[in-house]
Amino acid sequence: MGLRSVLWRKASQSTENGGHCIEVADLGGVVGVRDSKDPGGGLLFISREEARALAAFVKSL
Repeated sequence: MGLRSVLWRKASQSTENGGHCIEVADLGGVVGVRDSKDPGGGLLFISREEARALAAFVKSL
């Protein structure tokens, strides 16, 4: 999977003050997740269902 042209998005509430942020990308059948401070680091690939569950959990905090 070529990831160079992928559009990564960060939450609108994220700031540039060194907070803990992730970025997500729509990769068709899966969602890519990465650390915004280390975009060249590891990637996590999760299903859309897992992404929805993760978002719901984070919003509940």
